[in-house]
Amino acid sequence: MVERRSTWGMMAHAVMILGMLIVAFPLYLAFVASTHTAQEIVQAPMPMLPGSHFWDNYVAALSGHGGGAGSNAPVGRMMWVSLVTALVIAFGKIAVSLLSAFALVYFRFPFRNFFFWAIFVTLMLPVEVRILPTYKVVSDLGLLNSYTGLTIPLIASATATFLFRQFFLTVPEELVEAARIDGAGPMRFFWDILLPLSKTSIAALFVIQFIYGWNQYLWPLLATTSEDMYPVVVGIKRMIAGGDSGNEWNIVMATAIMAMLPPAIVVILMQRWFVKGLVDTEK
Repeated sequence: MVERRSTWGMMAHAVMILGMLIVAFPLYLAFVASTHTAQEIVQAPMPMLPGSHFWDNYVAALSGHGGGAGSNAPVGRMMWVSLVTALVIAFGKIAVSLLSAFALVYFRFPFRNFFFWAIFVTLMLPVEVRILPTYKVVSDLGLLNSYTGLTIPLIASATATFLFRQFFLTVPEELVEAARIDGAGPMRFFWDILLPLSKTSIAALFVIQFIYGWNQYLWPLLATTSEDMYPVVVGIKRMIAGGDSGNEWNIVMATAIMAMLPPAIVVILMQRWFVKGLVDTEK
């Protein structure tokens, strides 16, 4: 029995290692490409070991000194736009969802269930479905090429509202009664009791929403026409133009590697909270 378990364990680890290698190999190729010159990358076969142009390529990408046929906007500026956008979307979604769920669970008002289901039904309406009317509204308000236009249309979240609502329903009624007896008003109960209890859920949702905001492509592609407001995901696409000979793939790959770092850092730093928020039942 012990041998069978050991064999299955070894097979499981082998499959896991194989999957990791399959996922990591393209990332390794992108890193290798970011350390060579554009001419070395397009030759056959492509070099499989890192080159000696690491600093040159990354400095050129950050400062926008590439010479490709596509956009040469500074990657440092694009990453700043992506960072601001991702943080505003993450914190905005969490704040709006917390207050919405709080109102739906702890306040009694007419058509409360109707409003909940109206919010829930929007899960079937992704950004792609409402992209044209959203763009028309943002354009009429003069919010194109602005942080407001990039973030406000993406802040509402039915998923986060639903998750917080389900969590609030598990909070013991005794806590509500105790707060009421102590003279705590609704907002004090929200700040002093619900928020501390929700910190693991907030952390898990922050990771998810930060990555969601960082990886946005379609909406920023429509809402930005100025290079100063390109998020890094859109910037990578703008850097690619024409055939292989017209692009500096070393700069493009360096940009792609840098674009992956902030989400990876957020996941690594908040991994414990992220897992606890998703699987811990004793919140």
